[in-house]
Amino acid sequence: QVQLVESGGGLVQAGGSLRLSCGASGRSFSDYAMAWFRQAPGKEREFVAAINWSGGSTSYADLVKGRFTISRDNAKSTVYLQMNSLKPEDTAVYYCAANPSGYTGRYYSGYLYWGQGTQVTVSS
Repeated sequence: QVQLVESGGGLVQAGGSLRLSCGASGRSFSDYAMAWFRQAPGKEREFVAAINWSGGSTSYADLVKGRFTISRDNAKSTVYLQMNSLKPEDTAVYYCAANPSGYTGRYYSGYLYWGQGTQVTVSS
């Protein structure tokens, strides 16, 4: 089992940047594929980005491709989401997710463990 805690959210103007972090504790972090999802008010949770156990393979939602970058530091048991050129439509609660199966797809049912989320608000 793994526990996930997100941090780094906040209020930023459109065009700005934020870096989210997700620290993991428990079972060996490098056993898990990791992902970021987000959920805006009144909308379903949606996939943002995912990364495999080594960091050698990543995937992104079309809406964030070219603006967001997912990375991980297994020595620090942390996964990051660097968000650049933020837009008001990026406003949401961002969640970190993990699974031990290696799945790095876009379906939230494929992830076993979730953090509590961190709020990102982008003002226009």
